[in-house]
Amino acid sequence: MNAIRLPVVSPFPTDIEIANSVQPQHISVIAKKLNLNPNHYDLYGKYKAKVLLPVIEELKERKDGFYVVVGGITPTPLGEGKSTTTVGLCQALGAVLDKKVVTTLRQPSQGPTFGIKGGAAGGGYSQVIPMDEFNLHLTGDIHAITAANNLLAAAIDTRMFHESTQSDKALFSRLCAPDKKGNRIFNNIMYRRLKKLGITKTKPDDLTPEEIKRFARLDIDPETITWRRVMDVNDRFLRKITVGQGPDEKGMMRETGFDISVASEIMAVLALTNSLSDMRERLGKMVIGNSRDGDPVTADDLGLGGALTVLMKDAINPTLMQTLEGTPVLIHAGPFANIAHGSSSIVADKIALKLVGPDGFVVTEAGFGCDIGLEKFMNIKCRYSGLRPQCAIIVATIRALKMHGGGPPVTAGKPLDPAYVTENVALVEAGCANLARHIKNTKAYGVNVVVAVNRFSTDTDAEIAAVRSAALAAGAYDAVLCTHHAHGGKGAVDLGIVVRKACESATEPFKFLYPLDASIKDKIEAIARSYGASGVEYSEQAEKKIKMYSEQGFSGLPICMAKTQYSFSDNAAAKGAPSGFVLPIRDVRASIGAGFIYPLVGTMSTMPGLPTRPCFYDIDLDTTNGEVIGLS
Repeated sequence: MNAIRLPVVSPFPTDIEIANSVQPQHISVIAKKLNLNPNHYDLYGKYKAKVLLPVIEELKERKDGFYVVVGGITPTPLGEGKSTTTVGLCQALGAVLDKKVVTTLRQPSQGPTFGIKGGAAGGGYSQVIPMDEFNLHLTGDIHAITAANNLLAAAIDTRMFHESTQSDKALFSRLCAPDKKGNRIFNNIMYRRLKKLGITKTKPDDLTPEEIKRFARLDIDPETITWRRVMDVNDRFLRKITVGQGPDEKGMMRETGFDISVASEIMAVLALTNSLSDMRERLGKMVIGNSRDGDPVTADDLGLGGALTVLMKDAINPTLMQTLEGTPVLIHAGPFANIAHGSSSIVADKIALKLVGPDGFVVTEAGFGCDIGLEKFMNIKCRYSGLRPQCAIIVATIRALKMHGGGPPVTAGKPLDPAYVTENVALVEAGCANLARHIKNTKAYGVNVVVAVNRFSTDTDAEIAAVRSAALAAGAYDAVLCTHHAHGGKGAVDLGIVVRKACESATEPFKFLYPLDASIKDKIEAIARSYGASGVEYSEQAEKKIKMYSEQGFSGLPICMAKTQYSFSDNAAAKGAPSGFVLPIRDVRASIGAGFIYPLVGTMSTMPGLPTRPCFYDIDLDTTNGEVIGLS
């Protein structure tokens, strides 16, 4: 195996220095480890390749490997190392324990990379490389999402403009393209709309004036439009904008805004699709708003489902990369974990499970704490994929547990309070209430739970022992100390051994938190109870939306709760394991193409802003050798 040798370096190198110190293997070498031949992938330079979807069909008779999901306790703003743990575990399984393994991760957004969080390739000696390529353009998937999203946004305003300036007959005539003889015809996309309207006629000339009007006029209500433009940069000044101010738009002015690209529903569609045909259907079903009669208007109604699929046809293939120790990684999709479901793609996991075979492992990550990413992984991603994990890892740090035990605030960019770097077992024990609730909730799905204690140099043996004791008392399969950040795969060998045993001993049937045929409110309240809430309070707007979505036939979708990642409750300052609170639902929205309803708990920003000193201050290019420096 290609195990790295760790030099004794003081001070500890930066992530980009470590990444640049290891020469990646040509991606064809990584592909060969998975028995992929050149027909199974398209090269994107030396160190990246797109693995093609037909691999799933070709290997459909092969038994899947073990499926492991990595979540975490409720995090501090600094993060607790889920990505690093995911990568370190895979390096341990593949490079040290000689198991077939594939890591599946989300693609980072350039917003956080250049903003406040930095990259998402892991950290220390547990990273995906090349780090700069991973964190920047990769193979262009986010750019494809941006283009598709903005094409749909442009189509919405354009359609409203043309409907306001043309008669029914003129509009209908222009929508129906002529054939070679000059006859107006319906194409496949138009037949989709005819079918939706219940019109069985196949020739434009056969439609009555009333049918022509129904077909040609979407009559979009501007007040109901939910579709916004996107870009993959943090820019607070684009959160609200006004469009249609030009003289040629004839007064079609309305207020809208920008989201960051990874918040687009198209990103969630990419992550939750099972095939190219499934993606085509999902993209076409995306609802952008309502007509003035209250009917949902979709991308297919605008004639755009096919074009969106064309823009996304290459993005559906996951990107093959490698860890520092030469184990394979599939990077795909990057949905937010607070407003979307926060997991990498179904197709990446399905490909990986076939490639590793029955004795191998696929390790994936769910965003933020288990109440956010892992709950959605189980109740949304697992429903649509049909896949069932055997083991869930909950990453914990002494730092975060002390915060939940009543320690002072942890703020990104500021030095840690002395309470976090000196021994305080009582503070750790108090904070373990947060860990215990996450263990209880995760075990309820029928999976074995392993706690990974991500160790920092200031953590003491007594503090770690307190965490292990609390984890076992709460029902964890085991709790393991990890030092993969400093030691790579060797620092996660114990975790790898325990995870293997946990997977092999998994016997409980998988269980969802709620049935899909429950009402929207019943599903929301089931999730709220798992948070520790005693009840749910709905705003007038939320009540109205729930009624509307139920009447439109969307009540059978799973729920994707949008709330703060920093607490079980709606209050980010409520640490530990709060209970007895009433969860306020201020609004309810829908991603119909992706396939979920998302209630908003409090205010969720879909376009981050830049801090006073963004990460881009540290990023530069060494023009003597072409290496990126300062990327974290």
